[in-house]
Amino acid sequence: MGKAGPLGDYLRARREVVGPDDVGLPPHGRRRVPGLRREEVALLARISADYYLRLEQGRDRHPSAQVLDALARALRLDGDATAHLHGLARSAPPRPPRQPERVPVGIRQLVDSWPDTPAFVQGRYADVLYANSAATALSPLFAAGVNVLRAIFLDPASLRDYPVTENIEANAVASLRALVAVDADDPPLTELVAELSSGSDRFRRLWDRYDVGVRSGGGVRTLRHPRVGELRLRYEKLQISGTSQTLVIYHADPGSPSEQALRRLTRGPVS
Repeated sequence: MGKAGPLGDYLRARREVVGPDDVGLPPHGRRRVPGLRREEVALLARISADYYLRLEQGRDRHPSAQVLDALARALRLDGDATAHLHGLARSAPPRPPRQPERVPVGIRQLVDSWPDTPAFVQGRYADVLYANSAATALSPLFAAGVNVLRAIFLDPASLRDYPVTENIEANAVASLRALVAVDADDPPLTELVAELSSGSDRFRRLWDRYDVGVRSGGGVRTLRHPRVGELRLRYEKLQISGTSQTLVIYHADPGSPSEQALRRLTRGPVS
């Protein structure tokens, strides 16, 4: 984090990835830095250039909600990124000491009841806290005790037979970045970011983009397994109520080749 603080750092980073063409502005000659100029952001947000400069330099860290919404529109932020911007401008109350993460008993029982459905619980800092045998068979990334970010960025050789896509990398970093809005001074978080930044150029480049993602939701992901080949799987990410944990579930479309491959992986050959 720079001297400007998380809000100023975020505004600068997002300004640098938005070009004049993106917002309908003429280029105005040669540019020494990427993205928009500060005065252009101020113009688009309809605030004074001096006030925007104070925000980016950290001399004013609590703009109004109206100003934040105007900046979000100017910087073309999506819903998640806009929420993150608002979070950075709020003063966080003192937080109690963080307790060790424990997966609720009911969630563990639920995960174990799905022998053919890979499922695991991911903690606040991308640690796999609990996983069923199907998840472990699907990828070593999903085994209990693994920190997904450390495995991807600091020990890629261990995943040689399980290729990790750029999309997985970017999503993992964006989920971690989202934590900054709610707890920028969390010691385990700052230590993890420092470790990953010093050990991985790829992580550092993604972190410096200030992309923000949420852990809930879902989508479709293609995984390549050394034993059963390519699997096209749907995944769901569900927040576990009362915790900072996420339940991640992978499943295949019924009757698809991926469903058969997943069954071979978890049960052995199907007669």
